[in-house]
Amino acid sequence: MSRYRPERVGEQIHKETTRLLMYSIKDPRVSPVTLTGVQMSRDISSAKIFFTVTDEKTERKDAEIGLKSAAPFIRRELGKIMQLRFVPNIFFKFDDSIGYGRKIDELLHQVQDDLNDSSTNN
Repeated sequence: MSRYRPERVGEQIHKETTRLLMYSIKDPRVSPVTLTGVQMSRDISSAKIFFTVTDEKTERKDAEIGLKSAAPFIRRELGKIMQLRFVPNIFFKFDDSIGYGRKIDELLHQVQDDLNDSSTNN
């Protein structure tokens, strides 16, 4: 566990928001969502929650709309659960790093295949 307070609060927000998405929110638009991390402001006034979906092309827009509509409910529930004087504002942001990592992985496999092909031809 981190000693830095914004990180500790971010970890707790991540855990509780994941639980709320799994058990309390019945919106089908947020069912394919996976939370990947939380970035807190230094003064703990806002939390940027990063998410990803399984099929970016078809589910991303619906997930963004669903999460935006669920944000006030999530913030209200976090206020009930967490022992904070002020509950941070919540913003959801799509995490591009998963897609970027997948693209890098594909390129590395392509280079590996090209190297294997060139070594068998020689």
